[in-house]
Amino acid sequence: MLPKKRRPTPPGEILKYEFLEPLRINQKQLAESLGITRVRINEIILGKRAISPDTVLRLAHYFNTTVDFWLGLQMDVNVWDTMQKYSSEYKKIRPMAATA
Repeated sequence: MLPKKRRPTPPGEILKYEFLEPLRINQKQLAESLGITRVRINEIILGKRAISPDTVLRLAHYFNTTVDFWLGLQMDVNVWDTMQKYSSEYKKIRPMAATA
């Protein structure tokens, strides 16, 4: 469920504070373990880059989590951002009338 008054926590923050810091893994070590660049990890952590399906799969395998966990985090942010950007447009849409 999306929060109503604040943007959902981005996956990069979860990655940093719930995984890297407690496990004492730095960005370079993670990047090497995943077979991707440190820049890619850094941009995700800084919120400059979304987590791609490829990165989702790598993170899920490495941390023994589910793909849905990482996809859900990213999707929540994407939906929130879209809702904020187009909220005036969505308010113009009238629900379809029910048919009997």
